[in-house]
Order: sequence, then C-alpha cells, then structure tokens
Amino acid sequence: MRFVLVLTIAVLTGIPTAFAASTEKILDTQELSALAARAEQATPKDQCYLYAQLVSAMTQLASKQMNDGKDSDASASIKAIQTYTAKIHLDVTNNSRKLKDAQIMMRRTAFRLEELMKNASLSDQPIFETTLKQLNQVQSQMMLAVFQK
Repeated sequence: MRFVLVLTIAVLTGIPTAFAASTEKILDTQELSALAARAEQATPKDQCYLYAQLVSAMTQLASKQMNDGKDSDASASIKAIQTYTAKIHLDVTNNSRKLKDAQIMMRRTAFRLEELMKNASLSDQPIFETTLKQLNQVQSQMMLAVFQK
C-alpha cells in the first residue's frame, strides 16, 4: 500500500518529468544550426515554439559546457540564448501554435538556467541574471497570451 502511495505522489509531483529532463538528448552544433534555420524560415505561427525549443536546447548545451569546464563556450551559449529569447519576445502572439507548450518549456528552461547560475563564476553572473530576467519576461508574456486565447 505504501508503495502505491509513494508511486502516486511521485507521478503527481513530477519526478518522472525531472528524470526525463535530465536524460534528454543534447543537440550537437549541426542539429542546433538546423533547428535555428527551421525557426527562421518558419511561419510566424510556428516561430515562437521553434525558438523556445532552441532556447531549451541551448540551455542544455550550456549546462554540458559548464560541466565540461568550458566556461567561455557556455558564455557564448548564454549569449545565443539571449538572442533567441529576444526573437521569441517579438514573435509571441495570441495565434501562435503550441503556445502553452512553449510557455511550459520556457518555464523549465528558466529553472535550469537558474540552477546553472548557481554554479557559474562570478564574472559570468551578470550575463546569467540578464538572461534569466529576459526568459522570465518572455515566459510571463507567453502566459498572458495563453490566457487571452
């Protein structure tokens, strides 16, 4: 009986989601470039979701780079995240496809970035704070657009 209760609580609290997030495939530079090209060429309805996917993938890449000790590469990835987040900010409309999914993805990405910031060097803290603030603003904008639908 306890096992069923623990399993039910685990499912409801998102432990499988957290596990799935940690086992997600990290895209290589070629796959990231292809995703970026797809996002740029997509219709305005699809761009928001594709850029959210790109921001999420870049955050995973930055995490891997930091774990590998490549802080300068991680900083470059964070700057790319800022660029793609700015594009999302411009593309968020009420008629965007998969807007709720993109909003959830951005919330998770902001959480990951906040965790990364805790392990970043002091010199990288300002860029993380700026990026996190930008991500939170876009995520809030997406949430408002979802509720306006």
